[in-house]
Amino acid sequence: MNYEILRKNTNLGWNTWNTRNVLSYSHLPEGFTINLCIKDFSCNYVLRESLVGRNGETEEKIFPGARTYDGSLTQLNLKFRELEIDVKTAVKDDEQYIIVSPLKHGRRVPVLIIEACLLWGKDGNITKNGNKIFGECNGRRFEIFTTGTLTDIKYTASLSPYIAVLLDKPLVISTKSCTLDEATEIFKAEKVKLDAKNNSYGKHSESYTAMKTCLAWDTIYDPEHDRICSPVSRIWNVGWGGYVLFDWDTYFASIMASVENKELAQLNAIAITNEVTEKGFIPNFGSVFDLKSRDRSQPPVGSFACLEIYKRWPEKWFLQQVYPALLKWNRFFSDYRTTKEGYLCWGSDPYEPLSNRPEEINCIGDWLGAALESGLDNSPMYDNTSFDEKTNMMMLADVGLMGLYIMDCRSLIEMSRILGEDEIISELEARKERTEKALATLWDEDFGMFLNKDLTNGSFSKRISPTNFYALHSDLVTEAQKRRIMDEHFYNPEEFWGDYVLPSIARNDPAFPDQEYWRGCIWAPMNYLAYTAIKHAGLKKECDDLAAKSEELLLKEWRSQGHVHENYNAYDGMGCNLKRSDKFYHWGGLLAYIALDNEENK
Repeated sequence: MNYEILRKNTNLGWNTWNTRNVLSYSHLPEGFTINLCIKDFSCNYVLRESLVGRNGETEEKIFPGARTYDGSLTQLNLKFRELEIDVKTAVKDDEQYIIVSPLKHGRRVPVLIIEACLLWGKDGNITKNGNKIFGECNGRRFEIFTTGTLTDIKYTASLSPYIAVLLDKPLVISTKSCTLDEATEIFKAEKVKLDAKNNSYGKHSESYTAMKTCLAWDTIYDPEHDRICSPVSRIWNVGWGGYVLFDWDTYFASIMASVENKELAQLNAIAITNEVTEKGFIPNFGSVFDLKSRDRSQPPVGSFACLEIYKRWPEKWFLQQVYPALLKWNRFFSDYRTTKEGYLCWGSDPYEPLSNRPEEINCIGDWLGAALESGLDNSPMYDNTSFDEKTNMMMLADVGLMGLYIMDCRSLIEMSRILGEDEIISELEARKERTEKALATLWDEDFGMFLNKDLTNGSFSKRISPTNFYALHSDLVTEAQKRRIMDEHFYNPEEFWGDYVLPSIARNDPAFPDQEYWRGCIWAPMNYLAYTAIKHAGLKKECDDLAAKSEELLLKEWRSQGHVHENYNAYDGMGCNLKRSDKFYHWGGLLAYIALDNEENK
């Protein structure tokens, strides 16, 4: 196996590959697509692109149901204006079956517009003859059938052949002629398989379903690189013009996918690793037309993620694929983000933009760029810190970064042994030891915690977040220090413990009431990385408690809204009442992954 074979083997079959519409069903590699649009006569508007998580009062609201990764079954509920429909799909023998059931509508019966098109510049022909639509693509012939009542509607804004049917009763759209009963039986058979798979996770089946559902809906086809990948959400993709892969987000997607889907895990990990910059780091983001953050990286979690995938699916070719870039990334933090005392700091390096996009001009080589490298954008930990324009670093020795860098070194050491790269091990061990020794000097005995240090005046910062727990990745942390960290801070209701954990800044911090992004909200990646550090420290009860709390948080809004949020309100555990929280952002599923991982390690 190699990456080219992996891509070829996964660019196949029917799925919701089109990032712009969850009611779009495409077949790869041909690109033949059935695109569903809706005309509700309560407004002079055709809903052409349906996405999960829009915020406008008059926009579509989608409750995504459980689905498979491979598109063999999907289900969702959609509300738009006065219309509500249920959409179920199934694939059998490489034929697509779509069941659309209207649940309610307004005074006039709405219309479903069934478009046929070729996406992504693929070769082929679409032909419409009366009410028949055919596709000839890459040697395959497609035909669209429907049991719906045909109607004539001209104003659809469609740019490709279409037929229209009334949404007055349940109907089927398919690539093989069938009745509603036949399509329903096909769906039921696939649903039995899906339920059996999801239920195999026992008491964690519901949270696993939430994690898998979000990740599967967020998985798309990227034609620029001819690959399957899982960006954070479809809404983010549309905003970036096609796709955007964020650094640690995509590595987390690969970890979550690895539970069941080896190929998707490997694809995601390789996709973001392949965004490595000319300077040798994995960028904060990589997007269309080679747009990437060449000034800054993000938290170094890639080696850990890839090693986790390998442990579950031990294929050496995969490690060989990602190892060179991950090693460069580790060296980048040593060369460009480490002080002479061995402290690691976040930074941002000036560079010549390629296209003068705002993302290449704003926040480059300054304090905000360094804050963005942390991934914690507006965290109060970085308020009033300074930026050194000579070193291009924020002048703050960062406990969280140092803990993650230790984890990165440890993961690369293990990968080096697996791959027989023995000459690299001593280099990595030296960097790990240097960082652990520097981190040890950040212990504040009075406060009972490893603290960030202002490098301009030598003072410790007591503005703490879950990143301070990442220090537990160091093997130099003593048992006495572990107990103080847990008893005085982790379980302290004035700081991190409570009904909903872990807030992104301590509850007694002046910024906590803001509940705006990294200023107090709860973030699944923080919980997960704190969990990995606590797990490394051998603190079993603390792992159990964090896993239970994390799972409860995810399920609260999943059960009521079908959402998996980017971040959650630390007061009430909801996400919809926040200023900035994407409703279907896949790393929220880490709250389930913590519970799954903890169960495996019991």
